[in-house]
Amino acid sequence: MPGSRRSRRQVTTALAGFGLLLASAALQFGAGAAPAHAATTTHRVLFDNAHAETAGNADWIISTSQPDPLGENPSPSAETDWTGALSSWGVALQKTGAYSLKTLPSGSSLSYGGSSSTDLSNFDTLVLPEPNTLFTSAEKTAIMNFVKNGGGLFMISDHTGSDRNNDGADSVKILNDLMSNNSVDSTDPFGFSIDALNIASGYPAAINDSTDPVLHGSFGTVTKSLFANGTTATLKPSDNSAVKGLVYRTGYSGNTGAFFVTSAFGSGRVAFWGDSSPIDDGTGQAGNTLYDGWNDPGATNAALALNATAWLAGSGTTTGGGGGGGGGTCTAAQLLGNSGFESGNTVWSASSGVITNDSGEPARTGSYKAWLDGYGSAHTDTLAQTVTIPAGCTTAALSFYLHVDTAETTTTKAYDTLKVQVLDSSGSVLATPATYSNLDAGSGYTRRSLDLSGYAGRTVTVSFTGTEGSTLQTSFVVDDTALDVS
Repeated sequence: MPGSRRSRRQVTTALAGFGLLLASAALQFGAGAAPAHAATTTHRVLFDNAHAETAGNADWIISTSQPDPLGENPSPSAETDWTGALSSWGVALQKTGAYSLKTLPSGSSLSYGGSSSTDLSNFDTLVLPEPNTLFTSAEKTAIMNFVKNGGGLFMISDHTGSDRNNDGADSVKILNDLMSNNSVDSTDPFGFSIDALNIASGYPAAINDSTDPVLHGSFGTVTKSLFANGTTATLKPSDNSAVKGLVYRTGYSGNTGAFFVTSAFGSGRVAFWGDSSPIDDGTGQAGNTLYDGWNDPGATNAALALNATAWLAGSGTTTGGGGGGGGGTCTAAQLLGNSGFESGNTVWSASSGVITNDSGEPARTGSYKAWLDGYGSAHTDTLAQTVTIPAGCTTAALSFYLHVDTAETTTTKAYDTLKVQVLDSSGSVLATPATYSNLDAGSGYTRRSLDLSGYAGRTVTVSFTGTEGSTLQTSFVVDDTALDVS
């Protein structure tokens, strides 16, 4: 029958012995084939290690290989594949296939608009993980202009008195100096200042805001974070209306006691975290006393760090107001990664075998497509991708080309279905904009378009679920997807 996967399985079985011979030969010769399709890198993140981020017991690096962590391990699968107390953070981003990570090595300087490969003009986000030396005037100018022109800045402080290299400046002083003593804008540009506090312990809680992309992003839902000798920030929305507290010290709210803060400046975005303990994964270079805050069971620190990185890199939206220029705006764009599936099984979350170049069903363009069901037996396949639709967008159109091939003969009964759904961060169904079935079978592909503009300002998952009955096959073949916003 046309499109049935049954014939493909028979061929696979018939060739199994030959496949084993090929595998044996590859092992004998030590051959290692690279994946046929590599993920498309979309977000470039620079981690700073030029300001004593490894002083004392700190080990705030993603890898000892600098600037490129891939020099230590080009395909990390576990956080121990890279060495550093921030390796869990780095490896988690690297494994998505959507990030290019680099480190500014010790002895270097931050610059913007220069020719160095680590110049900020080559990156979308700068991470400052508890710096322990003051930035020079030129560096502060570079950082501020980088953010003003659209970059993301992630500032991570520690408690007052955490001067790990005993040079008279701790991270509280250093980051406050960046904000209040620079040549670009020293008039409280981000709308907050860091408090000179040492809060010994606690689990500060996230605010209740289901639309915030940092608290409810593609890496999970944030409920609490961790104090292990940290500090907070005081917000000044009169100076910058985009400033927003997301996580607060117990008993605090509003403009005081903010442990995690987001803001905007010019065309860029800013995030602040009041403790380095939550990003510490407990492993690193020998000789350091480290604590695993990343996986602390009482907190959701990994989700907070990763969602914030995605938001800063341009995967999310500012919901706190217009002041800094990052919120409420929309740039026309296509949001889906690997939209034509030609990068293979990357970016999308899919059932085994769904993203394929199998010749049993032709792609509309290229070689790859998403082929759901087609087994002729009870079966369910899924295909999904999480996206953030910017708050300022009034148009958000999900489009895709669909080919339905079936062996069913009925003209009235929908035995096999493909549901297109929108899910929230917990996986709950928000809506089912369309359902297709064996009754939609036909030759060739048909373009489908669905309106998702109602989800502007939210992080949602676009999901395709194919459900097949127990007898005759129906194949749902999807290709050339897009989520166009404007």
